[in-house]
Amino acid sequence: MVGAILTQNTSWTQVEAAITQLKRADLLDAKAMLACPTDQLEMMIRSTGFFRQKALRLQSFCHFYLCHGGIDALQKRPDDALRALLLAEKGVGPETADSIMLYAFGRAIFVVDAYTRRIFSRLGLVSDAISYARLQSLFHTQLEHDPALFNEYHALIVFHAKHHCRTKPDCLACPLQEACPAAVVNKAPAPSPCG
Repeated sequence: MVGAILTQNTSWTQVEAAITQLKRADLLDAKAMLACPTDQLEMMIRSTGFFRQKALRLQSFCHFYLCHGGIDALQKRPDDALRALLLAEKGVGPETADSIMLYAFGRAIFVVDAYTRRIFSRLGLVSDAISYARLQSLFHTQLEHDPALFNEYHALIVFHAKHHCRTKPDCLACPLQEACPAAVVNKAPAPSPCG
C-alpha cells in the first residue's frame, strides 16, 4: 500500500529506495508511521519526489487504514465497497486504488497505468484518449479474473514499456515491432534504381 502511494509520478526504483529507508527505520507499520514526525518521514521518502505531499498522504492513509480496522477488516469488504472506500481517501485515484486492490488485497482488478495506455495505443488496439475505466474494462472482459494473471500481465507490460516501448521507443529490439503500426524501424535505404 505504501508503494502504491509513493509510486505516483515517479519510478519504482525511487520507491524501492524509499521503502528500504522506511524498513531500516521500522516505519513500515501504520502506527509507527503516524507517530513519526512528518519532517523525518519526508526525509525517508525524499527519493520519490513530491515528498512533502506524499508524507502527508502516507500518514493520512495510515489513519484511514487503522480507522477501518487494518488489513483483516478491509479484506472482508467486497471489491466494489473496498474500491469505493479507497477512492474516497484523499490522494488515492483509480490507479492507486487498483494497485492496492491487486497487490495488497489479491483482488482480480487490472491496474491500468501510463505504460498500458502507451503500449496498447501504439499497437493500434485502443485510442490514446481511452478512459481509464474503458481500458480496464477491456482487460476485465477479455481475461480470466485471476489476480495472479493480472499481476503477471501488468508486470510484463511494465517490463516491456521500460525496455522497449519507452517514451522514445526502442523499436529495433522490440519483439512486437512487426505487429506495431507505430514502430519506427531504421531500415537501410532501398538501393537507387540507377545503381
